[in-house]
Amino acid sequence: MSDLTRRRTLKLAAATGMAAAAASVPLQGRDAAASPRRPSYGRIDTHHHAVPPKMRQWAVDQGIIPPDDVPRWAQWTLEETLATMEANGIAMGVASAPVPPEIFADRGVAESGVRVCNESLAELVRDNPTRFGFFANVAMLHPDLALEQVAYALDELGAAGVLLTTSAGGRYLGDRTFDPLLAELDRRGAVVFTHPFAPQGIVEVPEVGEWLGDFLLDTTRTALSLIASGAMDRYRRLSVILSHGGGFLPYMAGRAERWGREDGGPDPQRFRRALRRFYYDTALPMSPYATPTLIGAVGAERVLFGTDWPANSAGEVGINTADFDRDPGLDRRAHRAISRDNALRLLPGLAKHRR
Repeated sequence: MSDLTRRRTLKLAAATGMAAAAASVPLQGRDAAASPRRPSYGRIDTHHHAVPPKMRQWAVDQGIIPPDDVPRWAQWTLEETLATMEANGIAMGVASAPVPPEIFADRGVAESGVRVCNESLAELVRDNPTRFGFFANVAMLHPDLALEQVAYALDELGAAGVLLTTSAGGRYLGDRTFDPLLAELDRRGAVVFTHPFAPQGIVEVPEVGEWLGDFLLDTTRTALSLIASGAMDRYRRLSVILSHGGGFLPYMAGRAERWGREDGGPDPQRFRRALRRFYYDTALPMSPYATPTLIGAVGAERVLFGTDWPANSAGEVGINTADFDRDPGLDRRAHRAISRDNALRLLPGLAKHRR
């Protein structure tokens, strides 16, 4: 692994570690009596990370995680995860393990590392079939290997879908480099969960963590890339989940329509269709600030519940979930759809194992 990639990964560890540092902080700063909480309906958390022991040890061995200073998010335990789920009415989590694709630049590391990640998550599901599903990793910088990994993960390990980072090797998902991978996922009618990192080459603001704005920009960039390249039109059976409420995409839709009218972008009608093709998770967090725009832009049927655990601490998960439950922008039907029903429709394999 290059020094640049190692630094980038450790910066990610620091950023997500800060978000998770207050793991058991009680709810604060909210008036719990302001409005009643809705029932949870047995939530399904589609933005849910996990670092089982075998995966963590592999990351330490590769120098991705420092052995003497393991970041908070990598100190994942099943016990703490289940406790957080129980405290927030989460019946199932669809586990994922975002890894910067440059980690898998070496083919040998890509073969062994992706296998460790996917088999660790598959083992978590086998041991706890009513509580977890998982999104599989693939080596995006090795297209032929990625196709093999897709087949193994979906056909043999029972993955619910595939995790793709928003970019790899400086290219966003709409780049033709990824056409073979997207075409195969489309052929299978697969679900893709996208996860961002900070865009390469962007000027840092020392006082502001990358996760605060840069991750959202990265998600927006890959969504625009998929729309502008025509990928969302070519791959109509492919379902794509955009992390963190879609980044900025739903909130700058008017600007994107102007792009089509005056600057050579996709026709505004085509953009509107694509906007409603994506799925969006609540791990922005959505409530209470973003709800009216997101629901107005795409409808409640395209939104999935997500916590970003354990990058979000147990305290933050509790605050965000309480805000979601009391969100005045959601009626009971929308709340239930986002909490559970949309995920079961999108990922029907979870229904076989749910409690």
